[in-house]
Amino acid sequence: MMSEISYHQQQYIRHQKREKKLVLFLRIFILLFFLVLWEISARTGLIDSFIFSSPVMIWHSFCSMCRDGSIFPHLSVTITETLVSFLFVVVLGAGMAVLLWTCPRLAKITEPYLVVLNSLPKSALAPLLIVWLGANERTIIVCGMSVAIFGSILNLYTGFGEADPEKLKLIETLGGGKKEKLMKIILPSSVPLLLSVMKVNIGLCLVGVIIGEFIGARKGLGYLIIYSSQTFKLTWVLMSIVILMIIAMLLYVHYHSVHHRYYPVRTPRTD
Repeated sequence: MMSEISYHQQQYIRHQKREKKLVLFLRIFILLFFLVLWEISARTGLIDSFIFSSPVMIWHSFCSMCRDGSIFPHLSVTITETLVSFLFVVVLGAGMAVLLWTCPRLAKITEPYLVVLNSLPKSALAPLLIVWLGANERTIIVCGMSVAIFGSILNLYTGFGEADPEKLKLIETLGGGKKEKLMKIILPSSVPLLLSVMKVNIGLCLVGVIIGEFIGARKGLGYLIIYSSQTFKLTWVLMSIVILMIIAMLLYVHYHSVHHRYYPVRTPRTD
């Protein structure tokens, strides 16, 4: 029986490895196919290379800016602002969700306001934040936070309310209070939800930072996009967009490595 179970587990592991390799291959193939098609279309005149540029032109512009060092200040500013805003969103979002869970009356009062604030177009808030706080890095960080913070609070608070009621009842039976419920049941069971919310928020913070840099910055990839579009350096615009996509991809890969470290894929048991 043990050998049969081991055989099925090995089959499952092999299947998962094949599936992972196939998914990785298809991802790389789609990317390379798109880049080759883009380059060929630009070289043959199917698309206007001045407007749409090409992968080779973007690469040459990136290498040129790396050689003179002009790209690095923009990269460091955007990445720093994104990470700082993301850190604040995680801490404040989790803290506010815990506060709302511990104070149901406060949750009932503030929930409509959180829903309304979460629904507001954040691009409309950015000019107001620039006027109120000034055109500085602090304002850009607040812009990044504003895109993600309200949704984060709502999602985490809703997730806290979906904890197993039987386990909560058991804590009450054993004489535990809200603190014991929070530390023993709510927070441990909400770790997957928190990681999922973080995956979404890191991208939203990047979007918010770029929106802020569009309006009130002198450094950053958002500023570089606006400056390049105004001076008709469209290759720089596309280069900045590609860099943003690479940053988002690296953040996504880092999230998955952390997620799989703490929640590895388990092989099914065959009883």
